[in-house]
Amino acid sequence: MDRSGVPPARPEVEGLQAYSAPLEGRRGLLRLDFNENTVGPSPKVVEAIRAIPADHYAIYPEYDGLREDVIAALVPPGTPAGGGLTPSHIGVFNGVDAAIHAVFQAYGAAGDRLLTTSPTFGYYAPCARMQGMAIEALPHRMPGFAFPLAEIRAALAPDASGAVPRLLLLCNPNNPTGTRLPAADVLALAATAPRTLVVVDELYEAFTGDSVLPPLLADAAAAGGDPFARHPNLLVLRSLSKTAGIAGLRIGFAIGAAALVDRVSRVTGPYDVNSFAVTAARAALADQAYIDAYVAEVLRARDWLVTRLREAGVEHHVAGGNYLLLWPRRPVVEVERELREAGILVRSMAGKPQIDGSLRVSLGTPEQMERFWAAYRQIDG
Repeated sequence: MDRSGVPPARPEVEGLQAYSAPLEGRRGLLRLDFNENTVGPSPKVVEAIRAIPADHYAIYPEYDGLREDVIAALVPPGTPAGGGLTPSHIGVFNGVDAAIHAVFQAYGAAGDRLLTTSPTFGYYAPCARMQGMAIEALPHRMPGFAFPLAEIRAALAPDASGAVPRLLLLCNPNNPTGTRLPAADVLALAATAPRTLVVVDELYEAFTGDSVLPPLLADAAAAGGDPFARHPNLLVLRSLSKTAGIAGLRIGFAIGAAALVDRVSRVTGPYDVNSFAVTAARAALADQAYIDAYVAEVLRARDWLVTRLREAGVEHHVAGGNYLLLWPRRPVVEVERELREAGILVRSMAGKPQIDGSLRVSLGTPEQMERFWAAYRQIDG
């Protein structure tokens, strides 16, 4: 017991530095810091939430139909038998953060090894550490932040004791570098490492493709089987935060073999996802045209901003996802602060391996990027 009188937590928790993000005071500003949808959800989502009767607030959430809606959104029209996907292939979580946490709770134990890349999404490491896992984070290949495929393959091989990594966690495209890995390579890694759980974080795939799901569904449809029959150790994470504009409601999905989804879901509560999130998700999934239009706007804005950066000679890196990296001429902390004073939020990457001194800038609409560029030119000259 420490001086506070509070009983100590597990040793892994006592020594843990929790993942944190500056989430306060962001309302009313141009949000280019957390890769969210920058305009909000479809009007149909707002209508659906407003239509929830007051007495339903008192009822525990129901999930009937949600998994079927996810399948309908994932499977191309006309695919025989839904590509083999069934509701049992779909796990529902209180945001993808909760799904990631559940994966580590279900599969990570003290002494196990997490294999991933560096830099990548900052929540993976604390989830591993709270379980007492060792972390092997392999750097991207420079220049260009290329995926270290050969190095990952070598690290998946059994060591002298026969042990293999318990988890391989791939953010594809990677946040924050945008590094992309073709679906065929992801599937090959899963096939060659059957004793390792391969988790693919596809939160940004809508902006660049590369998802493993289309080839899996196409093969299953042709063979009339389970899309995960040959890859039972593969779990795919998806969200509606980056495209559909419902990050504040917290809902995410894990897609994989039914037995795998069942095991990861066992460590969650029975009502972790609230009724408002369920209603919003179903309405968002039913309005794919809105999502497609927003993604198209972001891609147009990306092309416009990259042209401006090249013309001005600003050092930058752009690949996958709805974000890019740029390196200011002035100290990054000062530029980030002055952009905030101008009403624009971006994310400093100070101290992160390979990208120290850069800013990660989320991409929004063309009008929003014009506003960003006008302010950035004044601040960084």
